[in-house]
Amino acid sequence: MTFNRMDRATLDDWMHVGRELRKEQAGVGPAILAMLSSLESRVSGFAVNQLNHALQTATRAERAGADDEVVISALCHDIGKVISVPNHPAIGAEILRPYVREECYWVLRTHQDFQGRHYYGLLGRNPDERDKYRDEPWYDLAVQFTDEWDQTSFDPEYEVYPLDHFRDRVLDVFAEPRHFPRVLVGLVTDEEEEAQP
Repeated sequence: MTFNRMDRATLDDWMHVGRELRKEQAGVGPAILAMLSSLESRVSGFAVNQLNHALQTATRAERAGADDEVVISALCHDIGKVISVPNHPAIGAEILRPYVREECYWVLRTHQDFQGRHYYGLLGRNPDERDKYRDEPWYDLAVQFTDEWDQTSFDPEYEVYPLDHFRDRVLDVFAEPRHFPRVLVGLVTDEEEEAQP
């Protein structure tokens, strides 16, 4: 590496960084699986641990016929709790943002406000917080996600698919950022690199 500050980097330097990032990308899916596994130790006062809750939510989404990006979003919707519970929707949504389509990102980003329909009133908050998103194109998916899958997924008797059932799809979804400039994450192909001026 020939630069010690970004404003001194050359295109060749960035191509080198890109090649290294490309190698590291293979570790993202396994890291997500490890984060999900770590949720097993978090119960937080609920009837099931947070991994079981994630598995219930994803299992319900799959059984409802949701596509892979929605199912994996459902599986990972509370992954931010590994870092911080109060702002877990923002953390989880940003982790998934490069890998899932925009509507999945927004469902995850706002799911707490949609979930609030079921408990905000008990805490003195507005249970209709979701209404501010009513005109968004992803609103119906967010309603389905929270009302049919997420808020119902604290049932110790519900039979879930195990984490291994979702493993290959997690690895596939996180194999490559689909919704982010490829060069910024080191995923330029050899052909794209050779075409650089």
